[in-house]
Amino acid sequence: MSKVKPYKNSDLGKKEQVTQMFDTISEDYDGLNRVISFGIDIKWRKKVVQMVKSTNPDTILDIATGTGDLAINLAETNASKIVGLDISSGMLEIGKEKIKKKNLDSKIEMVLGDSENMPFEDNTFDAITVAFGVRNFETLENGLKEIHRVLKPGGAFLILETSIPTKTPYKQGYKFYTKNILPLIGKAFSKDRSAYKYLCESASVFPYGEALNNILRKIGFINVEDFPQTLGVATIYKSSK
Repeated sequence: MSKVKPYKNSDLGKKEQVTQMFDTISEDYDGLNRVISFGIDIKWRKKVVQMVKSTNPDTILDIATGTGDLAINLAETNASKIVGLDISSGMLEIGKEKIKKKNLDSKIEMVLGDSENMPFEDNTFDAITVAFGVRNFETLENGLKEIHRVLKPGGAFLILETSIPTKTPYKQGYKFYTKNILPLIGKAFSKDRSAYKYLCESASVFPYGEALNNILRKIGFINVEDFPQTLGVATIYKSSK
């Protein structure tokens, strides 16, 4: 896949640019997500939580946790420990405040770290989730190998990620929205115009559906399934180790 980066005139690598971008937009991020997805992203996360819940995990890792939305939702499970990992300290600080307000400090720990080089032992977590984060990995396969490493045998791995509708007229409507409308929303609401242009571009070149399923199988994940959401604008991928 093409290595789309947030800032075309920057000499920094993708990882450093993504960190800088999310630090910059952290204050706008939650509100903008609701606007951009018309609030449907909340429903998608709930579906992920239900899938995780059905596996009855005791320890959960939420990678690219951002401001902690999914980690907070995962507190509905019977897990005794949830770890939210993110490369952006700005996003984590907002997440920590949200967790504190909900009195979930004892259950959810927010950790600053790189998803492609995680500070965890092999076979640590019963379940791992990533919502709208795998396309920001500098090297997709390296990130997935790390996830496979820290997931316990038999553990569940769930990805929620944007995808592209394949049926007419939804495919054309999606392309028009992401190319023309979404950047305008980002420009109007965010102080970083490049960020939302990047988020659109990275979604358009990211492998989805069977292409991502095959990459997961190549890494060593088993029982790989995908569940398109809302006419295919997002997809939940479920697999195990």
